[in-house]
Amino acid sequence: MRLTSQKRRTGFSLVELVVVIVIIAILAAMAIPRLSRGSAGAGRSATLGNLAMIRTALNLYSAEHNSNYPDTDEATVTAQLTQYSNVTGGTSATKTGLYVYGPYLNSIPPCPVAENAASSGILIDTTNSPPVPVTAGGQGWVYNPNTGEWLVNSTQTDDEGTAWNTY
Repeated sequence: MRLTSQKRRTGFSLVELVVVIVIIAILAAMAIPRLSRGSAGAGRSATLGNLAMIRTALNLYSAEHNSNYPDTDEATVTAQLTQYSNVTGGTSATKTGLYVYGPYLNSIPPCPVAENAASSGILIDTTNSPPVPVTAGGQGWVYNPNTGEWLVNSTQTDDEGTAWNTY
């Protein structure tokens, strides 16, 4: 009796490896663009959420302050939205019998998109309706205290071509 030992070859052939790499490359080519659009959508959603929250706070402030919106300088606007206030717009860090309104926001949220992303600064524009963006100062938002309009302080557009300052 003759015993032959055959060694069985294990592993993948070169063709099998190439096929697997091509399949992975095709899947990556489909997934990467979808993931990048997802981050753009997140910025858009965050912007819309912040704008809705701020605009609601402005409307509530106006309703409780004889149809007046917060004042005409950045520090006062911030204080009037984030602290307790009286009917004339005076502010206090603590609630008392005189300061019964608010606070309407915990803080001014930072703008999540465009040139001045991450800035919670407010550019005040008392002249134009809607307020006109001027991005050089670094503020994330632009606000008109006469009309209560609050917009993204940007001259850029989102991925779909819509100007951020029209949201």
